[in-house]
This record gives sequence, structure tokens and C-alpha cells, in this order.
Amino acid sequence: MRPMKLSVILASLALLGPSVVSLSPSVATAEENPSITAANPAAPHAEETDAERDARLAWWREGKFGMFVHWGIYSTTGGLYKGQKLPNSAEWMMARGKIPIAEYSKYADQFNPTKFDADEFVARAKQAGMKYIVITAKHHDGFAMFGSKCNDYNVVDATPYGRDIMKELAEACQKQDIRFGFYYSQAQDWHHPGGFGNGWDKTIKRVSSDEYVMKKAVPEVKQLLTDYGPIGIFWWDTPRKMSKESFDALHSLTGIQKNVITNDRLGEGYIGDYKTFERHIPAQAPVGKDWEVCMPISGSWGYKIGDNDFKSTKTLIRNLIEIASMGGNYLLNVSPTGEGTLLPPAIERLKQVGQWMEVNGESIYGTVASPLETLDWGRCTRKEANGETTLYLHVYDWPADGKLLVPGVKNNVQSASLLDGGETLPTESTDAGIAVSLPAEATDEYASVVKLTVDGTLDVEVSLPTFNRKGSLVLTADKAYINNNEGSQDAALRAHDEIPHVGYWLDNEASVEWAFRTTEPGEYEVHAVLSVEAPQTKLVISAGDQSLTAEVKSTGGYGKYQEKSLGRLKINEPGDHTLRVKPVADAWNPINLRQVELRRAKK
Repeated sequence: MRPMKLSVILASLALLGPSVVSLSPSVATAEENPSITAANPAAPHAEETDAERDARLAWWREGKFGMFVHWGIYSTTGGLYKGQKLPNSAEWMMARGKIPIAEYSKYADQFNPTKFDADEFVARAKQAGMKYIVITAKHHDGFAMFGSKCNDYNVVDATPYGRDIMKELAEACQKQDIRFGFYYSQAQDWHHPGGFGNGWDKTIKRVSSDEYVMKKAVPEVKQLLTDYGPIGIFWWDTPRKMSKESFDALHSLTGIQKNVITNDRLGEGYIGDYKTFERHIPAQAPVGKDWEVCMPISGSWGYKIGDNDFKSTKTLIRNLIEIASMGGNYLLNVSPTGEGTLLPPAIERLKQVGQWMEVNGESIYGTVASPLETLDWGRCTRKEANGETTLYLHVYDWPADGKLLVPGVKNNVQSASLLDGGETLPTESTDAGIAVSLPAEATDEYASVVKLTVDGTLDVEVSLPTFNRKGSLVLTADKAYINNNEGSQDAALRAHDEIPHVGYWLDNEASVEWAFRTTEPGEYEVHAVLSVEAPQTKLVISAGDQSLTAEVKSTGGYGKYQEKSLGRLKINEPGDHTLRVKPVADAWNPINLRQVELRRAKK
């Protein structure tokens, strides 16, 4: 069935009378909301200045750390269906088990989280040092965890619990000064006949996706942005190829609250305010963009019986540090049970993260990305204000000699101290940077933090990439120099999935190179992450007077990346070198190259 135009739907609804039309509220207009422009009604912030955008995102950039919550009627069974554990996260059980709508809907009859306490729940997030909460108002199963006015398949009307969980959480967040946000599955809806995703229930009498959007998604989103107080974030999920009218109808609703922030998952071309990375921390931060990593505290997003794969407190704290050191935010997911409580391992870890943040939160909140190259002892975050720069040095590996080198920094030191206990630390300016003298033992088992304040804007001496303690050197595409021939089609820096690569490499004379430094000679295994569409290609990798030739077979397409072992390369002298990758001219087929890694070969 072809999607019905919104104008046709609205006209049909109008003929049925006001009671039906009221189920499809009109989209906010420019007159009602000045931030929606007449020229582009689907772009609430189209004419926003950089200063206005900075002001709107200021709290989010300051906060750095938030709680994600996946909770729904699937939580009653913990992902079990007929006694069987289904693959994937629990909130996908309807799809993974191919459960018919009529059968799955009965889980609503079992949903009665009598142990849920909104004030206690929000307090756990606050105690952990989190500054915002985003919760699943509606996931792909179509069940509304709020009192939906257009759909009785909701927590108030269809469950024994009979209370509006979103309302209670919104009020608790306001009382405790935590920003509140909604997750909403705008395209996938396995319960509605016009929603995407349900291909297994043959009893569905299909309608257009536009009809689903206008009769369910639009009124629900409007209600969420109207009836629940100030909303900090509206978190769209899983874009599908809906009509432009549907995309615009949904996107324009965010103009109801002019300060709301959105992510990038509404649909293609609707980039939102920040980029979302799911389950993994990117190797390189996206250039010039705000971004966030969402990640479950265990294996599943929703509560799943037998899911004991909880990340350690150390991992959680270091994930937060790693993401902040690259300039991003960390949205850590928890999974309430059908009773409305968190499992003890989640509660324990949130408390321990909070204890670390109580001492060291200054090194996370309001910081920006580290200006330093990769540090072999830990990570760094930064603040600049009042003509000075403060570096927060998160030390993972306590130096045996008690000297912590901050490489390349030439600024005059004002002060250095430990955040835990406030002990003042001696410093020394050296040719290599600033050396900070540390006490004999680390102050924290997860990450001890040194606060180093220097005069002015940071003056960092550019240093060449070098090998880490494990004898590995990773050279990424965004750090490469690309040699193109004049008049040829240029190889250039491009990206797949926001990960840079050297692409459009048609010229068999073009080459890519990186400068690097090594303190000792040796033999190194060469690995590359790349993609090749043709059956095979050949290239030469060289450093100094040494080289190797490698034949690389197809990875199955330009978008399919694999790590390939290319052979071994000798580096005969310590010092500065150039690694070069160049085609074998008569055997060249283009590649996309993400990175080259040198690993010290075992003797």
C-alpha cells in the first residue's frame, strides 16, 4: 500500500467530525512558536545563532553524564518467552520471539511495579553524579509508559498499576534539579498497523505509515512535550524511510519547547543537536560536533533474566573519563525490573561511581576535550577561564619513579594538587613538558586526579605520534598527509559511519603518509583497517629504506571494513620516520583506508 499524503488524511479526518480530528492535533505554527520559521516549519532552530545554540546546549555540555532507562511491559518476564531466553536485548522480545500482538498485549495485564518510587529512582541517578535522565516513553513494542490520550495501550489504562510513570518521574526530576527527557520510537511500532517493524503478525490490517504518524506518534509526542513540564531532551530512535510530511510533522513538534535538545535519530537529513554512538566509544571524536555515547550498564538495555554481564565500576568510571577527555557525554542505561526496582549490582555500581564523582566531579563537569596527544598514563580533560587553563590529569598507571610527565606543555605553572585530599604537588618545567611529582601511592583505585593550573591558553608543543607501552602505534586516516598528483582525481578524507577514511583513491600514483617517532629500532607487524571492492589490490608500505609489498583481497565492498595483516617491516634506527602507503601501479584497485597500525613483533 502506498503511503497516504497527510493532506488526504487530514481531509478525511475532518469529514469524520471534531472528535476524530482532535486525535490528530495540528503542528505548532510560527505564530505560536517564533522559533519555527515560516520558510521551513519543520526546523524549530533553523534561524538560531551560534550563541543561542550554545546557550541552549550549555546545561548538557556542562552535565556530561546522564542516565538512560529502558522500561516497559517486557520487563515483567525479563525477556523470557514461553520459558525460553530470546536473543538480543529484552525490549526486542516481541520481535525476536515473533509474538503476535494479541498475545504480547497480555503482558500489560501483568505490569504492576508496586515497588517503584520515582523520588528514590531519581535520587539514585543524582547520587551517581548524573545530571539528566532519558526514559523510554514508547519503545518499538508500541506500549506507552505514560497516560496517552490517543491510545489506550498505555500504562494508565491497560495495566493494574494504573499510574502515569512519566508524570511521576518528571515531577521527581524537577524537585531534585535533574533534567528530564523522553525516548520515543517514532517509526517502529509493532502494535500499530501503520508502524514499521512487525512482519510476523499476519492478522494486521495494514494502514499507511503517515496514518500511524498522524493518529498516534504526532499526538503522543505533542502530549509529551506539553503535559510533563520542561523537557531537556527528546531522544528519537531507529529512523525509517517515512514520508517527508511525517518527518516534518514530528520534527516541528520540538518547537513546542524552544529549549529542548534532540539527537540525530529521527531520519536522514534531520541531524538534531548531537551525534549518537551506541554501545561503543569512537576511536576519534566527530570533528566540530556535539556527541554522546549511550551504553547499557549490563548486556541488555531492558531487564533480562540471567543478564549478569555488568560492567565493573572501574570500567564505568574510565568510560566516563575517556568520553569526557574526547569532548563527549556518557548516557549510561539501567534496566528496572517488573517490580520497578534496579538489580543490586546496578545499585552498587551507581553508588561507587557517585562516590568517585563526589570527589572528582570537577574533572568531568563543564570540561572540554584534552588538547594533549595520547597519554600512556591515563587521560586529560580541560577548562579555560579568567586567563588560565586547568588540566585534570586522570592517572590510571601510577608512575614507578613518582614523576608524571605532561608532554609538550610550556606554560608557567600556577598550581598542582590532588583532587582527593588536596595535597599540593611540586612541579618542574622540562624540555619534554611539565613533570609533576606524585606521592608514593595512588589516591584512588580507579583513577586518581591531578589538578594542574597554568597561565594563559595552553601552549602545547606539537609532538609526533609514538609507540605506547605495549609497542603499538596506530596511525589514523584523519592524521594522514595525502599526496595527490596535480591534475588527477584527488584521494581525500571521507567518512563511513562517522569514522574517517582515505577514499576515492583512484590514482595509482597517489600516496598516504604519516610522520612518527620511535626510540628504538625493531621489527613490526603491519596491520591495516580497510575496505576493497575489487577481487584484490596491491600496495607498498615503507619506512626509511625498508619496505614490504602486500596483496589484499576483497572485503566484499567499499563499506565493509576488515583488519588485514600486511606483513613485517623493519625500522633500523631510532628517531623520526615517515610511514608511506603507495599503490603498486600495475596491480592497483582503489581502497578505503581507515588506519595503519605497527605492532612490535615478538622475538
